[in-house]
Amino acid sequence: MNQQHTDERFMARCLQLAAMGQGHTYPNPMVGAVVVHRGKIIGEGYHCKAGEAHAEVNAINSVKDAALLRESTIYVSLEPCAHFGKTPPCSLLIIEKKIPRVVVGCIDSFSEVAGRGVAMLQQAGVSVTVGVLEDECRYINRRFFTFFEKKRPFVMLKWAQTLDGLMDIERTSTHWGEPTWITNSQALREVHRMRAREQAILVGYRTALKDNPSLTVRHWVGNQPLRVVIDREASLPPSLNLFDHRHPTLLVTAKKVASSENIRVLTIDFNQHFLTTLLRQLAAMGIQSLIVEGGAATLQRFIDAGLWDEAHVYVGDKWFGRGVKAPVLNAIQLSSQTWGDSRLFIFKPQG
Repeated sequence: MNQQHTDERFMARCLQLAAMGQGHTYPNPMVGAVVVHRGKIIGEGYHCKAGEAHAEVNAINSVKDAALLRESTIYVSLEPCAHFGKTPPCSLLIIEKKIPRVVVGCIDSFSEVAGRGVAMLQQAGVSVTVGVLEDECRYINRRFFTFFEKKRPFVMLKWAQTLDGLMDIERTSTHWGEPTWITNSQALREVHRMRAREQAILVGYRTALKDNPSLTVRHWVGNQPLRVVIDREASLPPSLNLFDHRHPTLLVTAKKVASSENIRVLTIDFNQHFLTTLLRQLAAMGIQSLIVEGGAATLQRFIDAGLWDEAHVYVGDKWFGRGVKAPVLNAIQLSSQTWGDSRLFIFKPQG
């Protein structure tokens, strides 16, 4: 096996390890590391939780015979840090342990790192290889990279539609407050698993009023995302589930409204690049990922503005005939999953 294939094999293991930290590393990225001596893994680790030891530290500390480090290669899915944060620089630790070779999946675009880790290692005489499985390493931390490179959260659109491309039946006001179920219970659990991985979830005025959603993680175990509701006139009834004070909610409005317990108000000019401003404000709050759950008009607004990164489209086996049309995407399909009579299609923007 040549060196490139060897490097890719061990980097793939780094990615497996990195994924074990999913949902627990915010605001940090997910990172995995392995220490290899003469073709054999002698240590491995991942970043388990923000504020705790980084992947490189855990991998190095797991090596039973530290003397072997001087003859080893350390693989890491993201560039080792070079700054003092809550933990010391990982690049410095690698130098101190005299590890002669480092293989990096991708460069860290966070301004405090951004190539400095690699430069520190090279200046110390360490052999550094960069860009092994780079696309895969960037993809696993797509939220993190979007946040620092585009100065906004990674935006995931999510909706369910029927076989005839409708999101809802035709309704009268007497039906409001009743959600329309299109997919099965397995798909519902997947939605809640998705929510538990992300930091915020958004709906528009009509969806909040019509469906009265809770936007909680009820069918999965995990973190509760910040609930975000767009209500330009601040006229939604306070009795809605979104305002139950059980979990934090961000009310986005054009009106001057006082915040209350677990209800934060964000006042924005709806006439001046509203969505761009909203996303920048969410980024300023440290939010790296946002699920947009609708309704159709809100979803289409994000699509038309080009402010989305993934779309998760659930398709059930129902046929409405007439109703609310699903948004229109110009996209490339990434993957699909099936749960009985329900399917999930994941897309990314075209081009």
